[in-house]
Amino acid sequence: MSEGAYQRLWESSHVTLQKLLDQEQPLLEPVPDQERQSFQYRLASLYLHYLGLLRRFDTVYDQMVQPQKRRLLRRLLDGVAGRVLELKDELVRADLCETHCLDRVLQDLKLTTVWKGYLQRKRTQQDRRMEMEFIGMLPSPNQVEHLSIISQASLVEDVRRLRQLEKEEEFRAAMVKAHDSLVETEGPDMKEKMKEQIRQWFIECHDLTGRFPDYPDASSGGSYSIFADKTPEQVRMELEMQVQENKKKEQEKSKEKGKDEKEKKKKKGKEEKAKKGEVDAVLQVLPSKCIPMISAGHEEYLNTWKNRCESIHPSQNYDSETLQEEKRKEVELEIRIQVDELMRQELRNLRLAVDKEEERPLRAPKKTPGKKTGKKKEKDLTPNRSVESLYEELVISGLLRKSESVALKDYIGDFLYLGSTLSLAKKLPMPSLFDIRQNVALYAVLRLGSPDIHTMAPLIRSILLVGPSGMGKKMLVKAVCTETGANLFDLSPANLLGKYPGRNGAQMMVHIVFKVARLLQPSVIWIGNAEKNFYKKIPKEDKEMDPKRIKKDLTKALQLLTPGDRVMLIGTTSQPQLAEMRGLCRVYERILFMPRPDYASRYVLWKRMIEARGIQPTQHLDISALAKVSDGYTPGHILQAIQSVLSERRFLQLSKRPLVASEFLGQLVKLDPVYREEEESLKDWYFKTPLGKKSMKHRMDQLEAEEAKLAKEKKKRK
Repeated sequence: MSEGAYQRLWESSHVTLQKLLDQEQPLLEPVPDQERQSFQYRLASLYLHYLGLLRRFDTVYDQMVQPQKRRLLRRLLDGVAGRVLELKDELVRADLCETHCLDRVLQDLKLTTVWKGYLQRKRTQQDRRMEMEFIGMLPSPNQVEHLSIISQASLVEDVRRLRQLEKEEEFRAAMVKAHDSLVETEGPDMKEKMKEQIRQWFIECHDLTGRFPDYPDASSGGSYSIFADKTPEQVRMELEMQVQENKKKEQEKSKEKGKDEKEKKKKKGKEEKAKKGEVDAVLQVLPSKCIPMISAGHEEYLNTWKNRCESIHPSQNYDSETLQEEKRKEVELEIRIQVDELMRQELRNLRLAVDKEEERPLRAPKKTPGKKTGKKKEKDLTPNRSVESLYEELVISGLLRKSESVALKDYIGDFLYLGSTLSLAKKLPMPSLFDIRQNVALYAVLRLGSPDIHTMAPLIRSILLVGPSGMGKKMLVKAVCTETGANLFDLSPANLLGKYPGRNGAQMMVHIVFKVARLLQPSVIWIGNAEKNFYKKIPKEDKEMDPKRIKKDLTKALQLLTPGDRVMLIGTTSQPQLAEMRGLCRVYERILFMPRPDYASRYVLWKRMIEARGIQPTQHLDISALAKVSDGYTPGHILQAIQSVLSERRFLQLSKRPLVASEFLGQLVKLDPVYREEEESLKDWYFKTPLGKKSMKHRMDQLEAEEAKLAKEKKKRK
């Protein structure tokens, strides 16, 4: 694609963004619980539109060359990604489920009237071309030429990325040069002008009020508030109003304590009424932290780049005028800080010389006795240790290890196509492998990948992956580390055997791990067999490792993580039934259930895994039959069967003896599948989790409401 194509994609993306911003306001209005389905539909539609917009912005950011545009695009990317995560959180609250059936919404968004016409014209052109090729009027497309075109397009993209680096280096050098030039040429004049304006303000205030004004402190903007087109009296009044407001706030705090108690009583009453069914529950989207950032970026695009003639800048160099304006503001702020310090001293001298006022030392405000607010700060148990020494200690002890390189896209699975159909039939749809991968990308990869996104998005400190053995739980942990470049810390009970013994040793170990994880973020702390930390009753074979010894310290350390700390705890378990539910759910904020793969996912698994071995499936290999027969087997089982069959010797025989489905059946028989009883046991456990309970309660309420409705209709007929 050319520069103009990416420019048009950027422009069309902002048109879409404007429409989405217009749709945000209606979602803030409360909706009764009876309209939950329409509310879910609107949320899902907005979520999908933002997801599409995120991909378009990502494509433009990857290939845009102009450095100033890329900076704006990066802010928009972070803002839109944060909004996607916020909407995902809202969908979980509305659906009462970690996975969502979006097939009905996608189907409604798939074909518009314009697109139908375009699609039909495209099909007509293809039919015409095939006919011309058949009668020999046009040459048939060559596969080699097609591959060469693809490789050439990939090469062009790589060249554009190299140009990005060149333009970025030029822009950074120009930023330093512009800053230094402005400091030398305009800096002295700025300083003198500011001094004269502040002195004039001193004199005018003294003439009007009979005393010199109080100089604004740095926290309130310093002398910047003086130059906001206000008279000296107005500035003085504002300063006095701030003092009065501070006094009022102190008085209001004491009043609020009494109000809080009354509000708590009211809330309890409302909750009791809601339980009895007297008050209808309402659905409402929480205010967004990302919308202001997105709106500011969109406004900057409209003011700076929308009406700009790009034909004048074919080389996509930086805009020197825009750069000068930005740097002038930075230089002015730097000089203002210096001037403020000088003028504060000059004001002290004026007060002493003219009004004979001596500056009184400021007294520290008295601490009012009462309850302590805020969270306790973590006590540093290793204050004199360097990060390097702690890192080395963790590596030697085996708690910090190098993660294998695994791409998230290698976790193969297909979309759940009949989710909405199953929901309408009052059947509970289970998440597909694609849904699991999508949730891991949203909960872990996006948050750990960007500091800004982590700060804006709803805070998620921990994830628990629950599913039978062979579902790829460890693979997903490695994929998160690979995609985000995160450090991998292993706190699995088996890995802690004989390390940091004793109560103090466990406390020190957890402290060092979380300290290094925060200092060298992004970081992933993995706990395999996570149920062992919360055993209801420790088995005899596990008593030696004392799996519950880090339970309390782990809970405390997690609570100290705040927005901006890109550290995530990921637990994996295949037997969560052995754990105490309350403790497990307190530590792990998000629980992702991974059931056996469905038919669509099994079909894709067989096809992709065979192709990954360098073999193209032929008509002799019935993949559909393999997908049906392998019901109950996990991706790990399917991979084992393929590796066993496709040996080097069998690979050499493919030209004479093509692959057939029966060859894999012999290997599958040797493996134990996931029996339905095991999966039902995991499902029963999942629906005892807090979110699972809410989901089941909502479904039961729906069924009761429908039964009551049918009963009323029967009475009317009688």
